Amino acid sequence: MKVTINDVAKYAGVSIKTVSRVTNNEPSVKQATIDKVNEAIKALNYQPNLAARNLAGTKSYVIGFIYDNPNAYYIIDMQNGILSACRDKGYELLIHPCDATADTICEELTALVKHARLAGLVLTPPLSEDPKILAALDDIDAHYVRIIAGDRNKESCGLTVLVNDRHGAVSITQHLIDLGHKDIAFISGDEQHESTKERFAGFCDALSLNKITLNPGFVVEGQYSFESGVEGAKRLLAMTPRPTAIVACNDEIAAGALFVARLQGVDIPRDISIVGFEDSPFSRQTWPKLTTVHQPNQKIAQVATELLIANRKEQRLDSARVFTPEPVVRDSSSHPL
Repeated sequence: MKVTINDVAKYAGVSIKTVSRVTNNEPSVKQATIDKVNEAIKALNYQPNLAARNLAGTKSYVIGFIYDNPNAYYIIDMQNGILSACRDKGYELLIHPCDATADTICEELTALVKHARLAGLVLTPPLSEDPKILAALDDIDAHYVRIIAGDRNKESCGLTVLVNDRHGAVSITQHLIDLGHKDIAFISGDEQHESTKERFAGFCDALSLNKITLNPGFVVEGQYSFESGVEGAKRLLAMTPRPTAIVACNDEIAAGALFVARLQGVDIPRDISIVGFEDSPFSRQTWPKLTTVHQPNQKIAQVATELLIANRKEQRLDSARVFTPEPVVRDSSSHPL
């Protein structure tokens, strides 16, 4: 039979209300009582009824993770980071994939907040960068934290975790330039993602700082996917002259580019250097291993969730954290021939 809160109270020798106060992390409960209740919970393998817990009062204990991203590794890292913060603070996680381009996306998210009685939302790109979505959530007084590309709040935008993609792109491009590369190509990610714009801007910044003229033909539009790297690299490798290095907008793109190069008998990094962005497992599963930019997505998600939970009582509070990705040099980059 399923263990109930009554069973826990009886086992611990306390009232049902006391068990509820402990499981809800309420203040003014003696540590000895907390230990006694937690011991009973562990001994009986008690699982609190989340629905009943939410309905019992006005305070919700569910955080929603909302995303539209094809990168499975990114989603797993984000999920694990959010879960870590939720478990530490006594919250549960609801995961909701969606289509950010859908005409009904605003209605979908506002309905989710209301029906699931969410304590708050962790929004990732491109949802976190869409003014229509943010306005719709503000209209229902939803509490949320945004993970977005940038190094500072361009405007008052509530709780925010910023990722300085531009700095990371400057650094990885400078690494190639320091090796002696001048003919450097760029394969972009999805255009609706602010990170694509920031990473391309950083790429251009590095070329400009070193007085290297950007070759428009070396800029290939793409998406954040392995297949996009395959198609982009096919175009670049067919050029005469072709680039001596490729900066890919993420590791999946870089892995696709590396795959095509090897199929065509192009040696990496002797014939062409290929670098990625994010330091996902892709970067360590390729051969050779990818030089990339380390972006601690799990930590970013954890910090975003902690920020959301800590500030949930203060609607519209402006607070930001900034992460600065840095290069990780491996085997896919070297001096040009």
